[in-house]
Amino acid sequence: MITLHASAVAIDGYAVILRGPSGAGKSDLALRLIDEGAILVADDYVELHARKNHIEVTAPEKIRGLFEIYGLGIVTMPVQAVAELALVCDLSVGGEMERLPEKIGRLHLDDGPPAPIVKLDGRMPSASARLRQILRLAVDNAFPSDFDKSV
Repeated sequence: MITLHASAVAIDGYAVILRGPSGAGKSDLALRLIDEGAILVADDYVELHARKNHIEVTAPEKIRGLFEIYGLGIVTMPVQAVAELALVCDLSVGGEMERLPEKIGRLHLDDGPPAPIVKLDGRMPSASARLRQILRLAVDNAFPSDFDKSV
């Protein structure tokens, strides 16, 4: 088991991990996704568990169901206790994002299959729509052919 400083939501049953430095908008993007129908898996810290055919994402028991809404505080929310990891999204701040990246990274964990890692500016108005489209591509293993899938 590995613990990451990140947030995670489940969309159509698949976990999306949102990573980034403080102020990158992890909880803000998670909140927008939840408002659009995603379900909280974990806020602030996530646990990754390698399984034979997938990686499971859970919240540490101590913070399960808790979510910080900036300007309001810690609230309780419904959660999906376990979700299969499909995508890791590194939130960039401003100009750190490539318009047409040549490669995508992969998160490897023990025996589990690698999960794609993409960069996204989580503060853009279209961030949640972009993330949903990227997730569909990840689940269908249908990234554009110019991505180097061996990274």
